[in-house]
Amino acid sequence: MNKIRIIPLICFCFFLNKIYAYSDTTQKWKLKSIFALNGTQSSFVNWNAGGRNNASFIGSIRANAYYVGTKWKWTNDLNVSFGAIKYLDNLPASFQKTDDKIDLSSIGEFKFSKKVFLSLFTGLKTQMIHGFVYPNDSVIVSSFMAPGYLNVAIGLDYSPIENFSIFTSFLSEKSTFVLNDYLSNLGVFGVDKGEKSRQEYGAYVRLRYNSNIMKNIEMRSKVELFSNYLVNPQNIDVNAELIFNFKINSIFSALAQWNLIYDDDVKIRDLKGNYGPRTQFKSVLGLGISYKIEN
Repeated sequence: MNKIRIIPLICFCFFLNKIYAYSDTTQKWKLKSIFALNGTQSSFVNWNAGGRNNASFIGSIRANAYYVGTKWKWTNDLNVSFGAIKYLDNLPASFQKTDDKIDLSSIGEFKFSKKVFLSLFTGLKTQMIHGFVYPNDSVIVSSFMAPGYLNVAIGLDYSPIENFSIFTSFLSEKSTFVLNDYLSNLGVFGVDKGEKSRQEYGAYVRLRYNSNIMKNIEMRSKVELFSNYLVNPQNIDVNAELIFNFKINSIFSALAQWNLIYDDDVKIRDLKGNYGPRTQFKSVLGLGISYKIEN
């Protein structure tokens, strides 16, 4: 098993060696970073409809680094976000997390033709702090690298137009990590009880489309699909994201984001007490400030 898992690492090192070997020193890296902070505050005095005084925020960092050579290109993306709401009273669960994400991806590509690339993709997803099922904030349900997802895939990336691409791999590995001892002993996220990781081998597809809809409106979308060859290949893992960034002026901005996740290995208890896989959905709307750095 360890020999199988080291193959993607060898391939990744080979790709990096070739990228530097064929690098055109006249080309430059393209770097871009966006820092954003959105917040809200609500107060209630004798409000008939009810409500709790609160303040909330969502902060995010999106950083991109691209290298484009004659035959090779290397794309790196980092998305980090964290949000929370603080209730300004003395009732239980006065602090709750609303968003928590670390999403890092890197893809090295060799140019076959103008639109087709041989690619090696790596992606890591996890979170920063403990997660709870509120209002019970004494029992954790997730933590840093619990779960953590590492995807490594070798395949073809087809890009018919500049802002759209389809990456298809029939040779991919998905590793699920549960590095928290308490959660590991429960056997959550598809990992056996007491184990810290689980490996799956199958097919991976990623679709990406980014577009500037209008002068100050940017849309970014991504859909990731994974099918395990050995266990229930018909139950496809889905991770989808749709983000709209609205640039009001050089400082103020607005954000609308939707995420959808389905993983047959993740069991969730619903309000009726039923336990099993569920479709996860998240919606985020925010208004705040942003700052962009790019070359």
